[in-house]
Amino acid sequence: MPIFEKIRRIIKSNLNDILDRAEDPEKMLEQIIQDMQQELKEAKIQVASAIRDQHKLEGQYAENLEIANKWEERAVAFVRNGDDLRAKESLKRKRSFSELADNFKEQLDVQKESVNALKQGLTNLESKIEEARRQKALLIARKRRAEAQRKISETMAGLSSANASGVFDKIQSKIEDAEARAQAGEEIQSLNLESQFAALESEDDIDTELAELKAKLKES
Repeated sequence: MPIFEKIRRIIKSNLNDILDRAEDPEKMLEQIIQDMQQELKEAKIQVASAIRDQHKLEGQYAENLEIANKWEERAVAFVRNGDDLRAKESLKRKRSFSELADNFKEQLDVQKESVNALKQGLTNLESKIEEARRQKALLIARKRRAEAQRKISETMAGLSSANASGVFDKIQSKIEDAEARAQAGEEIQSLNLESQFAALESEDDIDTELAELKAKLKES
């Protein structure tokens, strides 16, 4: 049955490999689960139909076996009554129904094996769907983590150590220039203050010298 060929392919599939090949793993995984659920629905219909066929064969086998047994009972009764002609005819009818019952039994045995295989396939598919549901979040998280790591690696690869070093050197140079300008400004301001103090001290000396000159003139 084609439906169970699909089921076997799904059961044997490796979800990790499928996700690795997918352009959009999240959509791919969701589609896989939806497909498997649809396959499960169709598989259940197939299994139900196979079980109905099995029950039908069981009924046909039992019916023909029962009829064969009744003809055997009639043959026994005819023998007891000394009616060999009817006894032989009854045995012929019994053999015919027995052979038919045997044929139904053979078909029934094959059908039982088929139903068991279908049930096992159905169970495996249900387990696979449950597994896919459990792993969905984990697999998607793994894929996202891998994508994030890939982007980080690409970014780091684009920034060579030489380029990074050059950027830091330029920044350090600008900072040092700014510090030098600030220090020069402070030194200039300091020189201006010292000149002012020196001028004030020189003025004080002149005043002192003038006072001393005035005092000498008074004494003379």
